Amino acid sequence: MSTGRVLVIDDEDDIRELCKVNLEFEGFSVVDAPNGPAGLERAARELPDVIFLDLMMPEMDGWEVLRRLKEDDATAQIPVVLLTARTGEDDQMRGWQEGILEYVSKPFNPLSLVEWAKRAMEPRDPGEEGERRQRILDQLRLIQDLRKS
Repeated sequence: MSTGRVLVIDDEDDIRELCKVNLEFEGFSVVDAPNGPAGLERAARELPDVIFLDLMMPEMDGWEVLRRLKEDDATAQIPVVLLTARTGEDDQMRGWQEGILEYVSKPFNPLSLVEWAKRAMEPRDPGEEGERRQRILDQLRLIQDLRKS
């Protein structure tokens, strides 16, 4: 029984395989793409329930993929979870400002992938999501301000 469809866009074979094994074990249908252009094509064709997206990829980075996903009416509402080694506040702020569902730093606990995927598929109140996003942005700004002082 399938729990939902997941697309993993990451240039690291091991990360894609780790995601696929853990998510499929829990009943998710998983497709993957090794780069941004292939990921955009798969997203448009598969219309997954959630996308796990790496930021640092050759050819087209994750920021460009995210921008294009959000600009396309067919994929704009698909929740995106960033999986990235980029842990700086500026990158996190940018992700939240661009409408991601979650920002996950590598290395991550592979068992938590299932929880993020399930959360992505739960009905969400846009107002509550906006408030959550704003709280996270406020916290990141506070951290930045504390580092400057």
